[in-house]
Amino acid sequence: MATSTHHCSFVLLAEFDIDRGAQLTYQFPQPLGTDEGLLANLMLPDGAEKHLEDWTIFFLNQTPFNTIAPVLALEIPGSAGKENKSELLYVLNLVRTKHDKTVRRGAVVKAMAICTPHPFIQIFKPVLLLALDDYFSSPSQDCLARLFDAINSMDLSAAPMLTRSEKLIMRNSERKDVFIEKFTSRTAEASQQPGGRGYHRPTTSVGSHNSFDEGIIMRTKDSLEGRGRASSDTSIMASSISHHNGAPQSPSEASTSFSLGGSAVWVGDESGLVEHAAPPGVASSYGSHGSSTAPKSGRRSTDASSSSSSHGQQQRPPLNAGTSDPRSVTKDTHYYHTTIDYKGHQLPIKMPLYTFPQEVGDYSLIQLIQTFSSATITGPLHPHLHSNGSLTHPIILMFNALVTGKRIIFLGHNRPAGQVSSYVLSACALGSGCGIILRGFIERAFPYANLTNRDEWESVPAYIAGVTNPIFESSGSWDLLCDVGGGRMIVSKDIHSSHPQSGTQGGPPSLIARTGTLKAESSIGSEDDLGRISGREKEAPRSDYTAKADSADNVFIEDIITAINFHFGETLVRARFVEYVWRFVRLASRYEEDVLGTTTIGFPGGSFTEGPGVTSHLGSGIVFLDDAAGSREVLANASRIEGWRRTAMHRMCQEDFKHSLAGSAIRGFDVSHQLWRLRNVKHMQDAEVELIMRTMVDAVETYDQVTELLSLIPPHNGGLLPLSFGLFHQQEVVRDLTVDLFTQLRMFPVGVQFLQALNHFQRYAYVRQAHARESRGVTARDTGHLAPPVPFSRTPSHRSELNLGAG
Repeated sequence: MATSTHHCSFVLLAEFDIDRGAQLTYQFPQPLGTDEGLLANLMLPDGAEKHLEDWTIFFLNQTPFNTIAPVLALEIPGSAGKENKSELLYVLNLVRTKHDKTVRRGAVVKAMAICTPHPFIQIFKPVLLLALDDYFSSPSQDCLARLFDAINSMDLSAAPMLTRSEKLIMRNSERKDVFIEKFTSRTAEASQQPGGRGYHRPTTSVGSHNSFDEGIIMRTKDSLEGRGRASSDTSIMASSISHHNGAPQSPSEASTSFSLGGSAVWVGDESGLVEHAAPPGVASSYGSHGSSTAPKSGRRSTDASSSSSSHGQQQRPPLNAGTSDPRSVTKDTHYYHTTIDYKGHQLPIKMPLYTFPQEVGDYSLIQLIQTFSSATITGPLHPHLHSNGSLTHPIILMFNALVTGKRIIFLGHNRPAGQVSSYVLSACALGSGCGIILRGFIERAFPYANLTNRDEWESVPAYIAGVTNPIFESSGSWDLLCDVGGGRMIVSKDIHSSHPQSGTQGGPPSLIARTGTLKAESSIGSEDDLGRISGREKEAPRSDYTAKADSADNVFIEDIITAINFHFGETLVRARFVEYVWRFVRLASRYEEDVLGTTTIGFPGGSFTEGPGVTSHLGSGIVFLDDAAGSREVLANASRIEGWRRTAMHRMCQEDFKHSLAGSAIRGFDVSHQLWRLRNVKHMQDAEVELIMRTMVDAVETYDQVTELLSLIPPHNGGLLPLSFGLFHQQEVVRDLTVDLFTQLRMFPVGVQFLQALNHFQRYAYVRQAHARESRGVTARDTGHLAPPVPFSRTPSHRSELNLGAG
């Protein structure tokens, strides 16, 4: 985490005066240089006197009308040399009403707000509560100064910095020790003494009695040669890892042997993961070199019980739960635990490590779904919104409005402004895929808006605003109104004039039929002319509002609601919507390819190809169960895809895809395509499976490559399950490649945790085959006969050496 002390940029104090209205009393440490009346009215929302306490959220430096201009420029670390663009500030505001019969109107209303560059603003609620109490007791600017200093003294210097892939893994994992080695590394780095052992060593070799852990992480050089891979691969991998960590690799670490001992993968023993955790990018050796006891022939018992797998091993010494043990100070690695010292009170703070910049506050998709899943929809039908005609689910209609750039208002009459703000932030997460897939929502979101600056925020294209004044319902300046209290969703009667269905520019180009899926007149033409399925009569009538009760979107929402009713948590609901938005983007990529002949937001569509004299190529792009299903799905989504393509979000998506290709750790093929086929396709060619596994073995070696792969196979989708199918493939070459891939994952603590999530049958198959292959390598070394390379060992599963009793 950055060592910046600028966790709080400003502290504001507003009060309601019976004669002058909302007034901004204090701005600390300096005036913001913007409209004070605007700030005061945002801090004191309409109807604040009806609620004893309320929280609101708004943004600064978001649009020209709310951009601040302080006299002294804010010091933003790392901003030197960058564009002169103001940093977005997130404002958390607490307003409180205290009834007092001695004052006019019988109540005192005050509000205090902090402006921070951090989107996880919810962590500052405890200290803001104390500060406002302090101000009510002794109203002075000193209260603001104390709050400002307390927040900026919060220490986040030891907080781990996670990559995108690591965040994706963490947010989908329920394990409270995921990436705990990150905390170990940061703690060791912060407290490292001169001459002491730093965490930049290539491996950690702490005394352990697990010979299996040592052997399975670093297989022998002869075993690699037996697979027919060049021995230089090992040195290249070792040198790349060493280069990543700035330290050479010890030669002895590549010559350890395999034996079936007390495996963390098999028996679920996780105590060594923390004690022997290596820093990111470093292969960890969980066993000591002196404990290697590889057999010369045969193999040990592979009984399914955990006790037998560690038979003959010495008792593992207990882990000293001292200050060096991260588990003694880290209860949940999803958060960085720190404190804020406010007037002698040590307030515990849990900073989330897995959030993305487009996720603001502690929003709830479950609350949003429960509120609007049974909402009554009124108003005209529009192709961008009603992707399933009159049977479009309210949540899907809301999503369509969000991604196609419609103006949306959340109305909460007589509701706390904080509740309305929460719905706006939840809607932004819904449309963006929790800030992971799409961008451009927070920039046009106004969690709380009022009449004061109505003209300014209504002029923002595709705004998403939360209001409490019912006058906005009759204003007519919105496309979709979501009534929080009344359970209504109203489509504007003027939506067709505001967002016409067609935007024909010039004459239509010639028809393009790339895959026989879709033909269209123009990429921005009328939706009436889009999406003709190949093979149908051109004269066949088509309705833009075809409604199906069992449409894919309706089935998806039913699954979500069922999960909520069965008390599944927010984590799963968010993960499912991330997948939904991700599939929408991949579907849009396929649509662009069909209509325009090319796409700039995804991999081009293609299937596995092989033939005599032709180099085999893996498929890419979105996958459908069959061509007819793909045609129907593309057709059903054509209108809303066209609406999305006209927005700034589409241009951002193009930029993001370009950057992802340049910065991806795994390059050269579409990993998501291969994983989907392994998970869902019933009949795959052996050659395709072999090429998929071989490509992954070659492409997944470093820590960044491992985390990128694991981020695409979250636990709720089975984790390593689709890859584990290779352990039971009829071709031995596929089984060997799967063992190699799992062994490479096993080199890192996060890979161990994913392997532990497999069931006992799958883990047993991995351990058994890895051990048997190691035994064959030892026997071949002793006899002087080398094992045949993997490509020439295509023994069917029922005739493999494992089943014939060899090894």
